[in-house]
Amino acid sequence: MDELPADAVYDRARPTELAVSPDGDRVAFAAGEADPGEDETLQSVFVVPADGSRDPHRLTRASGAWNIEWPSDGSKLGVVMVRDEDVDMRVGRDEDENGDDADGEENGEDGEENGANGDEPKPQVWVYDLERGGDARQVTDREEGVRDFDWGPEGERVVVSARDPTESEREYLEQRREDGPVETERLQHKMDGQGWLDTVTTYLFVVDVATREERRLDDASGGGIFEALVGLQPAWHPDDDRIAFCAYRGEDPDDTYVHDVYLVSADGGDAERLTDGEYTATAPAWSPEGDRLAFGASDPTNWYAPTDLCVADAETGEYGVVTGELDRTLGLLGSAAWLNGDRLLASVADEGWTRFATVDADGGHERVFDRQPRDETLRQFDADGGTVALVRSDPAEGVDVHAMDAGALDAGPDDADPRRRLTELNPDLVADYDHPEATRLTFESDDGTEIEGIAYHPPGFDPHDPEPRPVLLWIHGGPMAYDRPQFALTTTFWTTRGYLVYNVNYRGSTSYGRAFCEALRGAWNTVEVEDLLAGTDDLVDRGWADPDRLFVGGFSQGGVNTAYVLTRTDRFAAGLAEHGVYDMRSAFGTDDSHRWIENDFGLPWENPEAYDAASSITDADRIDTPLLLTAGGNDWRCPPTQSEQLYRTLRKRGVESKLVVYPDEHHNVGDPDREIHRLETLDDWVARFDPGREADENGDETTGADGEDGANGDDGGDGDGDDEIDDH
Repeated sequence: MDELPADAVYDRARPTELAVSPDGDRVAFAAGEADPGEDETLQSVFVVPADGSRDPHRLTRASGAWNIEWPSDGSKLGVVMVRDEDVDMRVGRDEDENGDDADGEENGEDGEENGANGDEPKPQVWVYDLERGGDARQVTDREEGVRDFDWGPEGERVVVSARDPTESEREYLEQRREDGPVETERLQHKMDGQGWLDTVTTYLFVVDVATREERRLDDASGGGIFEALVGLQPAWHPDDDRIAFCAYRGEDPDDTYVHDVYLVSADGGDAERLTDGEYTATAPAWSPEGDRLAFGASDPTNWYAPTDLCVADAETGEYGVVTGELDRTLGLLGSAAWLNGDRLLASVADEGWTRFATVDADGGHERVFDRQPRDETLRQFDADGGTVALVRSDPAEGVDVHAMDAGALDAGPDDADPRRRLTELNPDLVADYDHPEATRLTFESDDGTEIEGIAYHPPGFDPHDPEPRPVLLWIHGGPMAYDRPQFALTTTFWTTRGYLVYNVNYRGSTSYGRAFCEALRGAWNTVEVEDLLAGTDDLVDRGWADPDRLFVGGFSQGGVNTAYVLTRTDRFAAGLAEHGVYDMRSAFGTDDSHRWIENDFGLPWENPEAYDAASSITDADRIDTPLLLTAGGNDWRCPPTQSEQLYRTLRKRGVESKLVVYPDEHHNVGDPDREIHRLETLDDWVARFDPGREADENGDETTGADGEDGANGDDGGDGDGDDEIDDH
């Protein structure tokens, strides 16, 4: 089959949100789809029967759509979306007592859309009436938009989290929109995806769905670094007016990852703190009867420790960890779905694999659904009404929404697959290109530690009778993350060009237990480099890798590791370091992760040796391998100045290098055209230094020694978007 072309980006659809109706009969989901005309990715919202009896029904396309929620009766569907203002809020006029248009110019003939001062539309809560049909109705009209929401018990009210600026803050925001100066006294003054932070407080508001009347809960406010990352995450009790949410309300909110669970009444009053500052608490979820509250619990000072699940008694407030013996991190910020009043369903990172586990609300766990093979992975899930919906990702078969009965979680490897496929999101992409199979490999690192890798095969490769192939060692982000077999256009892009793509779950990766992950804490540029190099040696020893055609690259922490690796060896023909950090001292002052860096290494003026040891810039005189560096112009996770520093150092030393910066991009490459440019640039760099892809006299690339065609210049890419964002 052909090489994957650049315009494959425009054919790709990826599920991004998932919600099962309360009766278990329907699944709502959002999927990202590229719009070539506007060069943006739109979020389309669909509803599909859980029995698979009909194809998904598209409700809308929007610039952004998330936080899909069903009310208790399942008659409606609420979504936070970025859309032009509801026409119902723009037509007609509301005259004041003098007969003038009360809205003035803001809603007059100038036709400004919603959003402060005519800016782009802000995210608001929109509600579909699924019984009567028609377009969604806009329920909120917050000038700064809405972050997230949940339904009240009767489906007549919603609780939303939204920023609420004071008059002076509003004046500051206005002058910032007009390119005025940034003024800050905050320690946490930046956040990737949000830019420069301000002092505006986020509150919970209770909104009447029918009248749009709202009430601010004055003591239900946000705070803390983690709130800027994930919001307040409100969860309304199934039967009464209690609302759970997460925030930090103590001193020094910009200097801690502590995130507590609070309870507040929808009628107002004081918020009650449930947890006691020992966790980064996330994703609160009430049990069906409302007598218990589950939430994810991470160590705020040690992100290498697994994320556990806690359950609290809703009456006494007593809570405790119920996954203490699991020694595996929970996925999706520790979110879990209640199967009944005593049992929850969670996703677990388990040895380079994402799978299901059930958790007893009184303590204890069980790995379930052994029917899921280890060459596919679970991306996300939801459960309600006896139905489990999930996103299944298979390297060769695509990524789609499936559903099954909750009772089928006990299915074993020899049972028939109980999952019903509800979508076929990428039929042409799956059918038209030779997507790779994946093989798990284990090898010993230098000290004897067993490490696992995942190899994606190029077409025609036989693991049992291999011929050496060019290899791209592609390193995951995190570092507290892990590679698992999944459908990814970036991988297919390389394998259809004859490259074997190799992912190594080095020490520091999650999914292999706390001790394995914690080996890298405060010790970057040590054991992970040993594991990556040992994995490369193992591929050569197996006869899978051509030692003259080795390449190394990665995005985020993968870019960090790429530079580390190149300070240790010259065995790679070229490197691809994307959106990484190479000088830990300057990163402490300029990125959005100062608290994380301090947790790992201490303060730079107190422990400079640790910062230098973890920085590739201090060993840049050892890099002789050609290196491509990419960066996002507005990336505050791994600022572009990091790539600039290493690039200038290499150029000064005469090392072949290139810098590519994508203006206005954050810690990802999101615009489809830029995704295409990114992957074309990576491929051009590899081809430049790959001896198997030498150009002929006409300037066209010739077939390499492995018998695979070289790149034809019609390359495609999908940024870093095939994977969940993994911090660094």
